[in-house]
Amino acid sequence: MDDPAEVPYRRRPGQPRRAAVSAVLRAVLIAAGLITVYYLLPLDGRGTSGDSVLLACGLLLVVVVFWWEVRAIVTSPYPRLKAVEALATTLALFLLLFAGAYFLLEHTTPGSFSEPLTKTDSLYFTLTTFTTVGYGDIAARSQTGRVLTMTQMAGGLLLVGVAARILAGAVRAGLRRQGREPSDDFPSQPEG
Repeated sequence: MDDPAEVPYRRRPGQPRRAAVSAVLRAVLIAAGLITVYYLLPLDGRGTSGDSVLLACGLLLVVVVFWWEVRAIVTSPYPRLKAVEALATTLALFLLLFAGAYFLLEHTTPGSFSEPLTKTDSLYFTLTTFTTVGYGDIAARSQTGRVLTMTQMAGGLLLVGVAARILAGAVRAGLRRQGREPSDDFPSQPEG
């Protein structure tokens, strides 16, 4: 009997489409779940010394989740689809971590931003910072707020640049491991 690791992956008809729908659905559900947790977490009343530790632990969690996802991409039968799911998960976790940090900073040190921040305002500020849109309606005023915002900016650049490159490498490794052509990952026109 052949070793399963040495036998090329075989697909059934329709399997790539189901896998694509499944991957997109998982990514949406994970992001929705993380957003739900963000809004349900009781973030009020934390002390400032614990906030830095919480942020550091959260950033470590983002890195751990990212590396776990990279390993899953390499062994996935659909590495590109798994990479999309991994990016959605890592990005949502990263953005919600900073939204929570901004919310905590504003509540422990009022006046850190140009206006008081609710959880939605914090998420809005996080997204405008990440996308570099920067409408200007909310700005960091305190030194801590500015350092936190600069940390998010640098982390966002790393996430987009370095993480995307690592994910692409993991996809290539997964495809090579399976002996598949790079274009095999997405459904094509039905034959017939």
